[in-house]
Parts: sequence; C-alpha cells; structure tokens
Amino acid sequence: MMRGVVRGPCIPIALLILVAGLAVPVRAHAMHIAEGILPAGHAALWFLVSVPFVLWGLREIRLRSAAAPHYKPFVALVGAAVFIISCMPIPVPIAGSCAHPVGTGLAAILIGPAPAVVLASIALALQALFMAHGGLTTLGANVVAMGVAGAFSGYAIFLLARRLGLPLLVAAFLAGLLSDWATYAATSAVLTVALHEPGGFSTMLQLILVAFMPTQVPLGILEGVLAAGALRFVQARMPVLIKGLQPTGGAV
Repeated sequence: MMRGVVRGPCIPIALLILVAGLAVPVRAHAMHIAEGILPAGHAALWFLVSVPFVLWGLREIRLRSAAAPHYKPFVALVGAAVFIISCMPIPVPIAGSCAHPVGTGLAAILIGPAPAVVLASIALALQALFMAHGGLTTLGANVVAMGVAGAFSGYAIFLLARRLGLPLLVAAFLAGLLSDWATYAATSAVLTVALHEPGGFSTMLQLILVAFMPTQVPLGILEGVLAAGALRFVQARMPVLIKGLQPTGGAV
C-alpha cells in the first residue's frame, strides 16, 4: 500500500504544462453566441431576461432538495451531462460558428425546466471562461436560448406527449428534438434582432436558419435519440428517479 504524498517536481511541471497550453493560441469556432457579437444594450437586455429564470431555478433546487435528499446530487449528475453534451461542437463554416447538442430537454424532464436553466447557465459560464465557447457579455442571451427556450420547449412537448398517451420514450425523444431546434431558433432570432439591417429582418433570419439547418436538423434527431436512451437507462437502473414522470406531468 502506498502512503504519503507524492513529492518532487511533478506539481511545478504540471503547472508549466497548463500555462503553456493556455499560452498557445488556437483557432476556435465560436460555440453559442460569441463574445462581442451583440451590442452592449442587447447583451444587457438578454442578461436581465435570464436572471428571473435562474433565480426561479435556484429556488426550485433548494425547495426540492429539502423535500428529497437525493435530488441535489441527481441535479449535479444531470448538470455534468448537460456540460458534456453541449461541448460536442460541429463547425458550421458558413455561419462561422458551431452547431452542437444542448441537453436541456433531457435535463428538463429529469429535474424540471427551471433547474435546467440553472444548469445551462453554469455550463455556459464555464465554457465561456475556460473553453472560448460563447462569451461573458453574451451569457444572458445564451442562457435564454439554450436554457430557457431549450428547457421549457422540451418540457412542454414532453408533458403534451404524455397527456396524449404517447409512450415515455417517445415523449423523451420529442423533448430532446424540440429543445435542440428551439435553442437554435432562439439563437437565430437573437442574432437577427441585434444585427439585421433596416428592412432586412426576415432575410437575415432565413440566412442564419439555413446556415445551421444542415447540421442542426440531424443533431436534433440525434439529441432526441440521446434523450430517449438516457431516460431508458435511468428507468432500468434507478426507476425511483423518474417515478414522477406520469401522464399528468411533473418531473422528479
């Protein structure tokens, strides 16, 4: 059995490698809405729009954690999944950006849409700070697109599908699909509102939507499959976590 703490030059060498890695410039495709894209007024407006949803989500997490001790660690697990899922970029050369899954539809049906917004905001902040994906000035707009639009649209279609009697996995597929497409529709709308020329709103919106379509249409289908598969996995391993997903609605 090994005891004690590893000593020697290991830690300084690791720090040097980290500093060198950060110092080397790399070309990054902007994932989410990139830093500096939005005018200051638009960035501030979307930040203010996102704040109530984040506060709502924090309150939901606090209340549900008090009622169910397993809820908070489950939220952390889902948050890790959202972060990883949304870090799978596919370059879109025409748009100068990246398409990617979002994971907020799955998060919404597992932990609720408002807590999913909190997870999206954390993932987006970490990606902006450490991965050059998105930006801090555009954080509010990205939270609205990926968190609010993605989570609530996915959750709404999930509840509707369940109330119509569709199977759980079909409802999960639709939630993943719609949350992905809603995120990119919202992102396109935010960009168009900020950047369109007078009288050219519809033209620019169509151009942005068309630019993302070749990647986002199949990605939405893939995310639907991913959501259904993840829910099936949880159902098989820990059914207690999804026992509240009944046709009458409601997350864990």
